[in-house]
Amino acid sequence: MEQPDPAELAYDSFAAVYDDFTHRNDYEMWFGILLPRLEPFGLKTGRLLDVACGTGRAFAPMLHRGWHITACDISAEMVARARKVEPGAEQIKVCDMRELPVYGSFELVWALNDAVNYLLGDGDLQLAFRAMAANLAPEGLLVFDCNTQRLFREFFGGGSDDAETEGERWTWRGLGNEGPVWEAELSGPAVKTHRHRERHRPVSEIQAALAEAGLVPLAALGQREDDGGLAIADEWDEDRDHKILHVARRG
Repeated sequence: MEQPDPAELAYDSFAAVYDDFTHRNDYEMWFGILLPRLEPFGLKTGRLLDVACGTGRAFAPMLHRGWHITACDISAEMVARARKVEPGAEQIKVCDMRELPVYGSFELVWALNDAVNYLLGDGDLQLAFRAMAANLAPEGLLVFDCNTQRLFREFFGGGSDDAETEGERWTWRGLGNEGPVWEAELSGPAVKTHRHRERHRPVSEIQAALAEAGLVPLAALGQREDDGGLAIADEWDEDRDHKILHVARRG
């Protein structure tokens, strides 16, 4: 019997408390900064395919901007919550991004919040990128972010970080790495203890996989927290930034 994917197991366990744990994520602010940065690459409002959509907290800011949303996530538990949160999405499916069917022709396909880092196998990037490319409109954009070495060192590199949300206390414990794969454990009174495994993907590896999937890399942008807000830079730095935002389109 085929074993569930580690990301599926992690987010099925995480789903019940995900929104509380990530309550500081301000999608309205983030998209207000991100979307204008995509306009020079030809971004046009239309249809969005949200890959690894989680509980759907990112839907409302995009619906309010006039986007039509189709979404999917590998975790059935996350999808169940997304369907309750935002009925305005046209469809929300349970799907592994490596096996993504063609849902349509989208002006924007994205996979945010380090979803790509959960692809652990050597050929997984190419599978996911080909599947996402097949859903792009001719001038559509693919956008996704990857964690940097800085973020992995700070949040997966060892030690623990306690946080409290509305009386619930969570512990995120970094377990270090074996090669490019980093691991951390999340525990708390309202969540089943589980582990997150992510693989660091350098820009060169990402861009080579995009090219193999028939996609043209357009940009790699540095993203980091800046005085309580968010900054996106034209250049990326693995030791300065927390994430690298990749932008690509079909060749």
